[in-house]
Amino acid sequence: MRVLVWIVEETWRATVAAAAAFVPADADVTLLHVRASDAETVARGARDALLGRSRRSAADSLDAISEQGARELLADAQAALGRQAALDARSGRIEREVVVAAGAADLLVLARDEDRAHRGPRSLGHTARYVVDHAPCAVLLVWPDAPSG
Repeated sequence: MRVLVWIVEETWRATVAAAAAFVPADADVTLLHVRASDAETVARGARDALLGRSRRSAADSLDAISEQGARELLADAQAALGRQAALDARSGRIEREVVVAAGAADLLVLARDEDRAHRGPRSLGHTARYVVDHAPCAVLLVWPDAPSG
């Protein structure tokens, strides 16, 4: 069994805990983090437009910081998982990158990411809703914390 665990800053602990609890010990686990490329693009465009083109833009620094943060988050998630897992750090349109990565998995583990106080469709944000609707594999959708009621 190939399992993809989508790691998001706000909810990664819940997805990792669910993977540890429900995924068989012999499964191949991949921890995936996707950073949005929009911030780097906006920073690069703003710098070029306002200050002219330079050899090293602020977006390069933002890229490095973002990549380092993703690596650290994946390392923390792997430590919390308590077993070997492949680490996959990507950049791009988050929902599309997750769906593409899920194409190689039998199970995708993700957490609800929007209104955590209530059950129902509003508990999924736009990105998570897209992933749930388009995932080409089974999906384990977990609560990052207990819902009311």
